[in-house]
Amino acid sequence: MTRAAVLGSGSWGTAFGKVLADAGTDVVLWARRTDLAEAVRDRHENPDYLPGIALPHSLTATSDAAEAVAGADFVVLAVPSQTLRDNLAAVVPALGRDTVLVSLMKGVELGTTKRMSEVVAEVADVAPGQVAVVTGPNLAKEIALGQPAGTVVACTDEQVAKRLQLACMTGYFRPYTNVDVVGCELGGAVKNVIALATGMAEGMGFGDNTKASLITRGLAETARLGAALGADPLTFSGLAGLGDLVATCTSPLSRNRTFGERLGRGETLEDILARKQQTAEGVKSCRSILDLARKHDVDMPITEHVVQVVHEGMTPADMVRGLMSRGAKSE
Repeated sequence: MTRAAVLGSGSWGTAFGKVLADAGTDVVLWARRTDLAEAVRDRHENPDYLPGIALPHSLTATSDAAEAVAGADFVVLAVPSQTLRDNLAAVVPALGRDTVLVSLMKGVELGTTKRMSEVVAEVADVAPGQVAVVTGPNLAKEIALGQPAGTVVACTDEQVAKRLQLACMTGYFRPYTNVDVVGCELGGAVKNVIALATGMAEGMGFGDNTKASLITRGLAETARLGAALGADPLTFSGLAGLGDLVATCTSPLSRNRTFGERLGRGETLEDILARKQQTAEGVKSCRSILDLARKHDVDMPITEHVVQVVHEGMTPADMVRGLMSRGAKSE
């Protein structure tokens, strides 16, 4: 039987572990905290991140990461993007030679501007074809509840993508394969930044025209960056692009959208961070995405303004004025 380890016991790591288990895969979830691992293992529930949702008995848990990955066919990485390097390095000695490493993370590493699959391949010293990415409109709570959803399983080795596709296909979770890892990862990372901007618009009381404009122009920014990095343009019209962008920008379940909404209502970054339990990836990744864009001479005005609001003291109102007063141009 196929065996998988999921490193990270947050809402998405737990939900994807449930998907794998429902698809017939034996799953071990790694939780940093012993009490949370015990709750998953003994009570079949993650009370911190998915309270009240029953988890399959074939999904167990441990607080020992090396124990979790030992003998796993797939090791799924579901930790915050900016902690990936250290978390993965700690378990590399316990990985099997042919283990497929799967990234659920949607970010770009600060400092290096590397995509998550690039960090994984570098730290684990494996070929790109041994690293897969799962991305798309995957709001964790809805998937954990078994609501129908599509997703993308991307890998440069199509056969590896197909293996993972079979390992996570259920009656409610439908994965499609794709070999465009670059485009899939960029779609997943940039949408968090656009969701921050859309959330700010919501928090300021603006309507659907404003939010639709941000979503559409945000997709244009993503596609421009993708073109500069060699992505397939069609990826951005699919689940990993438009699908993920719409879900993240419109759902109250989206951490980035709700984070932006609170900024738009006038709350400070410090106050929001002090009260949030889970990571809003766009808050940190917006800087590295802008650095990546500048490295390739790509214009990303929404991303640039989000960085200024989140990290440089610009107000959401000034962000709107800045975006609306840019020079006229063709679409």
